[in-house]
Amino acid sequence: MGNCRVAVYKRPRPRESPIRIDRRALLAGAAASLAAAPVRSRDGARVIEARAGSLELSPGKTTAIEGFDGQAPGPLLRLRQGEPLDLTLVNALARPTSIHWRGMRGPNAFDGVAPLTQKAVEPGGRFPIRVTPPDAGTFLYHAHAEPDMAAQVERGLYGALIVEENDAPPVDHDVLAILDDWRLDDSGAIAACQSADAGEAGARAFVHSRDELAGAGRRGALVTVNSAPAPFAMEAAPRARARLRLVNAATARLMAVRFEGARAQVIAIDSQPCRAFAPLRDTIPIGPGARFDVVLDLPALEGQTARLILAGEPGEPDRPLVTLTARGAPVEERPPVKAPAPNPLLPAEIRLQAARRLDIGLDSIPGAAGVPACPAGAPTLWRLAPQRPVRAGEPLFAVRRGTPVALGFVNRSPVAQVVRVHGHAMRQLHQLDDGWEPYWRDSVIVAPGRTVRVAFVADNPGRWRLGSGVMEHAAAGMAGFFEVS
Repeated sequence: MGNCRVAVYKRPRPRESPIRIDRRALLAGAAASLAAAPVRSRDGARVIEARAGSLELSPGKTTAIEGFDGQAPGPLLRLRQGEPLDLTLVNALARPTSIHWRGMRGPNAFDGVAPLTQKAVEPGGRFPIRVTPPDAGTFLYHAHAEPDMAAQVERGLYGALIVEENDAPPVDHDVLAILDDWRLDDSGAIAACQSADAGEAGARAFVHSRDELAGAGRRGALVTVNSAPAPFAMEAAPRARARLRLVNAATARLMAVRFEGARAQVIAIDSQPCRAFAPLRDTIPIGPGARFDVVLDLPALEGQTARLILAGEPGEPDRPLVTLTARGAPVEERPPVKAPAPNPLLPAEIRLQAARRLDIGLDSIPGAAGVPACPAGAPTLWRLAPQRPVRAGEPLFAVRRGTPVALGFVNRSPVAQVVRVHGHAMRQLHQLDDGWEPYWRDSVIVAPGRTVRVAFVADNPGRWRLGSGVMEHAAAGMAGFFEVS
């Protein structure tokens, strides 16, 4: 396990600081920075710096990246429920940036969507983050300064925040696996168009080709688990119980993950607990930015292996993501999986009969083929099309705090879309509008030609992003906001 990049840890002892890096994280190439004490600002907040770094993603080749503290993934941050997140973001990059906390239902001012909820942090600037996450769960944090967010995330500006439950289910191993894909050239560098007018060569902007913006989004052939080429191999005692925190940090790849050799039980989705259930056909679809917490027991016999398999996209083979092999003396058989308690801060029901209802089209722009390749700024190739057209700078809809909202996402484009809502947790409705799925989501997948309906209670005031979870689509126009007052 010396070269793996998956954090394997048990519940830590109390420490003086509520924000901490997991010192058991075994990150090749980043061990020194993980072992070092976190830098703190004058007011005692932990400093996290967006800066250049490097990885060895291909044997013997160095890949220049951008990451939080120069790492990809960035430092693993951990809190206990009820403890504050106290950080200062320092921008040591050549371009503005920010941090968005995917799935957090905290105050609007700390959602990190620049310029909607804050100004972007300029090069050399800093931004204080002082918020207590209301919910426990597995969260993804990443850059979100528009329109450069997709390029920055593709270069490595993301990481994980874990807020531990007070009633966490007992497990033998707690494994964080951040999934990503990378498009590299023959030299091992991140393949990208370079803008001719982006200034000096060392600070040239990473921008997308028209095909990446207009198609299904940027995909890379190299699939990694915490920035090490998949698969990650782990050994544990026969019948040992593992909690896998699966996080999709890719900007566009929808990952269909299949479990083989062990019975998997999903206990949380998108940072919210759910009743433990076995996924249909032993497969879960993990959209860009989505998180799944899964508990599984290793096989009972020495040498047997449980595997997580990534289904190949058209023209690609299936490939293993994680293998867990039973080694050593067996442990006692574990009792049935106990999921964390339901989140009492979320509503027990949503009054659909009183909901503000709105259908929103997910459209591609006709005539986009005329957009030149490698543009200096993202062109408008996608759009959200609500029933009532809105002008630039206007919300898609505005509601009073506490209003139930029911939205229909109508995909009129030729590719699958992922639609996400910030600051709130939502239920995916049944097609007949007679109930909802028994778990909460912050994003949903909408197949071409299909409509997906969701509902939530707008209980978090502010201006909140609503748009594509495929970051290239959001950068190219499929993004708006709604307002809760």
